[in-house]
Amino acid sequence: MNGLMKMIATKKHVINIQKEVNPAFKSVWTSNKPYNILKGGRNSFKSSVIALKLAYMIIQYIRKGEKANVVVIRKVANTIRDSVFLKIQWALEKFGVLEQFNMTVAPFRITHKGTGSTFYFYGSDDFQKLKSNDINDIIAVWVEESAEFDSAEEFDQLNITFMRQKHHLAQFVQFFWSYNPPRNPYHWINEWSDSLIGNHNYLVHHSSYKDDELGFVTQQMLDDINRIKENDYDYYRYIYLGEPVGLGTNVYNMSLFKPIDELLDDDPLILIDTATDTGHQVSATTHLAFGLTAKRKVILLDTYYYSPQGKANKKAPSQLSEEYFEWYTKIRETYKKPIDKMTIDSAEGALRNQLYLDHGLRLHPIAKKKKIEMIDNVHSLLADGRFYYLDTENNKVFIEEHKKYQWDEKTLDTDNPRVIEVDDHTCDAFIYYVNDNLRKLSLKH
Repeated sequence: MNGLMKMIATKKHVINIQKEVNPAFKSVWTSNKPYNILKGGRNSFKSSVIALKLAYMIIQYIRKGEKANVVVIRKVANTIRDSVFLKIQWALEKFGVLEQFNMTVAPFRITHKGTGSTFYFYGSDDFQKLKSNDINDIIAVWVEESAEFDSAEEFDQLNITFMRQKHHLAQFVQFFWSYNPPRNPYHWINEWSDSLIGNHNYLVHHSSYKDDELGFVTQQMLDDINRIKENDYDYYRYIYLGEPVGLGTNVYNMSLFKPIDELLDDDPLILIDTATDTGHQVSATTHLAFGLTAKRKVILLDTYYYSPQGKANKKAPSQLSEEYFEWYTKIRETYKKPIDKMTIDSAEGALRNQLYLDHGLRLHPIAKKKKIEMIDNVHSLLADGRFYYLDTENNKVFIEEHKKYQWDEKTLDTDNPRVIEVDDHTCDAFIYYVNDNLRKLSLKH
């Protein structure tokens, strides 16, 4: 990257891009293409490169006294603060100009005090508001975690919205998409990016942690990566190499479900969470109790399971409420730890309302996403080697259901693979637990 050492904004601050951007990203840094797709594994630093480039681009206009704007988009607005908003601030700080900008969070904006040049942050979950906002003077658009979107048509809509608001000095609005490739090779974004390789208007760039030549990947990161690599090689390829490795037929690698006869002597429980999947006329109701240890291990402590199938008299919500409370009380008294979050299927109202009426217990309805996305978070916990279960009679149904939990083979070659929904109640409850506690489980990246 010869000639890329830049004196930016002030006479005193110098940034050497060669020390901030790995050589593998030279094509991204020097790209003069309107459309740029950056895909790759975790810890490849692709988002950092984009943030630096966007900061550099807007600074060039500021130095000319021009107002220029950049739009940064996530699928879901409530993820902005802890991701792209902080990342842009980090990039501006690298260039030594952060103090020249004002930051606001309602709405999310980073605005240059002198020229009014602004980074605008949007969630596309409020697309109508986004479309109606005439920003103008746009030089670049960044769509982070692009795989969260539902189709390439959403990108097309965004492109049209912002293209017509181009800065008069810009050749074009430069678009950037960044994401970790989904596991399923038939996911629409994998097929979309593959179809654009060789298109002269598109840069399609792949990276992984192995491309790091500047020492950004710390030993702690490498230890985590190597642990995943040892526990679940396919998951390692998917997460850290950014390879769409496919799904296989079985949803889970059962060797990652570790049986124990008693709690861990050197790693005490600190709290307990529960998760519930409810049934109706023929499907089962299950409650799972999970202990979280001081070292962030997860232990399945106990399983409640009731199936009404084949029974003439089925339990009413009031009966299920009493049995939940008895089970809940038993868990508290047995382990003498606080019960933190009690998660339940968001579609279930009867038992949730009954429990609040009878016992004042508030169960938290899970915010659902696509099944494959929610399962992927469970994979992350398992591959980290942190899941254990007490090898008890009550927990046998949990293990047996997970052994039989499979993808529907007829859907594997599609962008929307589905699981076979038979005897999957503990599987759903486990998924609800993990996804309702991502931050607590250190799975929020």
